[in-house]
Amino acid sequence: MQRHRFHALQSQISESQIALNADEAHHLSRVLRLGVGDNVFVFDGEGAEWECEILAVGKREATLSIIRKLSDSVESPLRLTLAQALVKGDKFDWVVQKATELGVTRIVPLLTDHSDIRRAEERTEQKLERWRRISLEALKQCGRRRLVEITEPIRFVQFCESSSAPNLIFSERGGKSLNEIAAELKQPTQLSVCIASEGGWSDTELQAAEAHNFLAVHLGQRILRTETAAITAVALAQHLFGDLR
Repeated sequence: MQRHRFHALQSQISESQIALNADEAHHLSRVLRLGVGDNVFVFDGEGAEWECEILAVGKREATLSIIRKLSDSVESPLRLTLAQALVKGDKFDWVVQKATELGVTRIVPLLTDHSDIRRAEERTEQKLERWRRISLEALKQCGRRRLVEITEPIRFVQFCESSSAPNLIFSERGGKSLNEIAAELKQPTQLSVCIASEGGWSDTELQAAEAHNFLAVHLGQRILRTETAAITAVALAQHLFGDLR
């Protein structure tokens, strides 16, 4: 049986009832054609989820009665950041969707030297809204309960200066294998993986990463597209250190 899931803010949740906003209520009643008496699930984006029964449906909201709070664990123990270079078209949208499904905690869009995308061209606010919407829909589909933090785009050198270790930078210019890195890191509780655009990292960026003790990693002998490298790196990190063992 399909589980219909909705998102509500903490301010919309009381001890016994949940009020869905206009967008979620529209999806519940107009798209899914659910009505009074149907059971649905609601998560708060902070880790909690409830099974509910629909009490009332209006044009701009729906009222749900809480049946029970779910107690199972669905989030990875690894706090994983994906720092991904911006790319044209819908490739970044796809990365956001799949990285969310794979359990990343945070996504940092990167402006890199060899990317032909610049902040002014990106319409930052519109892009962020789109990415966060895509991530939320992926959360609903895959069963996660915590919202993914998606930051404003920053330059890679800024990320190097602000990110705490351990950080992995994936490069076609060499580095260690993930197995070697895993032996060095033991069992980290947080990790960042950095993926370049199709043009790769510049010398300046590689020097900045080295200066901030980023660990260089390779993904074998084949040259992967940036979106393939991103999902591969996230999946392998979750396999080695998270919940995909």
